Amino acid sequence: PLVDLVTPHRELQEELLTVFRTALETACFIGGPMVTGFENDFAAFCGTGHCVGVSSGTDALRFALMAAGVQPGSTVITVPNTFIATTEAITQAGAHADFVDIDEQTYTMSPAELERYLEKQCQFDPKINKWVHRKTKRVISAVVPVHLYGQVADMDRIVELAERSHPLVIENACQAHGADYHSRRENRWQRAGSIGRAAAFSFYPGKNLGACGEGGAVTTNDAELAQKVRMLRDHGQPKKYYHDLEGYNGRLDAIQAGILRTKLSYLPAWNEKRREIARQYNSLLVPARGAMILPYEPPWARSVYHLYVVRVPERDEVCNQLRASGIGTGIHYPIPLHLQNAYRAFGYRDGDFPVTERVARELLSLPMYPQLSLEMQQY
Repeated sequence: PLVDLVTPHRELQEELLTVFRTALETACFIGGPMVTGFENDFAAFCGTGHCVGVSSGTDALRFALMAAGVQPGSTVITVPNTFIATTEAITQAGAHADFVDIDEQTYTMSPAELERYLEKQCQFDPKINKWVHRKTKRVISAVVPVHLYGQVADMDRIVELAERSHPLVIENACQAHGADYHSRRENRWQRAGSIGRAAAFSFYPGKNLGACGEGGAVTTNDAELAQKVRMLRDHGQPKKYYHDLEGYNGRLDAIQAGILRTKLSYLPAWNEKRREIARQYNSLLVPARGAMILPYEPPWARSVYHLYVVRVPERDEVCNQLRASGIGTGIHYPIPLHLQNAYRAFGYRDGDFPVTERVARELLSLPMYPQLSLEMQQY
């Protein structure tokens, strides 16, 4: 299979059942010690001061944007090579999503394209200390780099551009639980989720750290932002029946939090196993290098290989051959966001983001999960 969600839960069955029994015996299903326990552990894992559990990765990004101060009617810049939840979170926060192209090696946001966007399409307004789009007159309020397939975007250059032009940087770390980035500015390794003003994580079951259902979290070092997210996830309440703002029902269930806390202790070993599997793939696929581009891991990144993604010009033919041999594959993502029907009103056309469009026709995800054996890879 492309991913195995049965084996790890079979291996952890007794520990996970203990979580469920605890919830039944205490009737603590919403909030409580299982949620706060996981939040504390995950914040420590990410190297941040705060973690706020929410109901999904989409809510995590939406709440992070809102709590950080992204204003309705402003523009948030992201990439078209990502799942639609990225732009859903932006538009549901009341902002407009705009795109810059990706780097052809890492498939993450190109800092050069971000700089070109700001300098060519925007002008700096000293009265408000912000970049403003020349045509739309919208203020550029935030940048959302997407850490894709388990690898962190080149954050130094993105953060430097943000410091010069003052948009917020909110990381989409939904595929990067435990990924590391070596900051040349700071001369140290930083964990995904600790670099921007805030970050969003998804705990969808197939993620490196996955719940047995839906779940997400916001990580940040900003105590005020964390408190705003806590209120947004719970109907705007700082305490029960006192509503400081209009919020949402976006809480993380206690059972899911308990499951995630249990799995978190295994995540470093699982991530290292994924890295080992990626190294084995790199070795096994050496003979195919002329017809296939393998994943690129720059020296400033330690990927956790949420996905192992290759580029193959004859992608669909190869996909069909693998399927006929009983091998699962995936395509992440076949249609770039700027060409999706949902965003037809944005007015984008073929050719607007050539790198994204080119790789979207060739990217192929091969089976990747910690329980994948060498024999299965060889097959």
